[in-house]
Amino acid sequence: MRKSILTKTFFSVLIGVILFRCFNPFAPKLEQSGNNSLIITEQKTPDEVLQNFQYAYVFQDSVLYSDLLDSSFVFIYFDPNLESGRFVSWGRDIDLKTTGRLFLNFDVIDLIWNSTIYSVDEDNRAEYSKSFNLSLIKNSETINITGNAIFVFKKCDYDNKWRIIQWKDESDL
Repeated sequence: MRKSILTKTFFSVLIGVILFRCFNPFAPKLEQSGNNSLIITEQKTPDEVLQNFQYAYVFQDSVLYSDLLDSSFVFIYFDPNLESGRFVSWGRDIDLKTTGRLFLNFDVIDLIWNSTIYSVDEDNRAEYSKSFNLSLIKNSETINITGNAIFVFKKCDYDNKWRIIQWKDESDL
């Protein structure tokens, strides 16, 4: 009889621990970065879009990241390895795949927005130039990237959210 009570108690405690722990193996670890105070915004301004951008990178949230990009989105960067160096661009689909791979391949990603070099705001369109520091950590190796990013935003009529329509990367790679 005593063994039965101990067995029932053990299994009750075990089930309680499992149910109340709420462990999600797919959720990013909150202790990965010093940016635990980041919150997701409603993207009612270009600044809120950039805050969500930072959140998406730090917490490697590809679903949130995809909502930042307009369907007409274009990413532009300079490729010095091409013949005589030139700017290259790609659209939203390739950017989502590339960013998804970035999120999967690094253990910790930390993005810090620095100063705004300039901003031009109109009614439904804005352009910001932001300096940034990006740290990518895999195992014990760190890649640090600094530079400037020029974003062009537009306000979408259907949900009043701002989204990125162009991102020109001017990082120091």
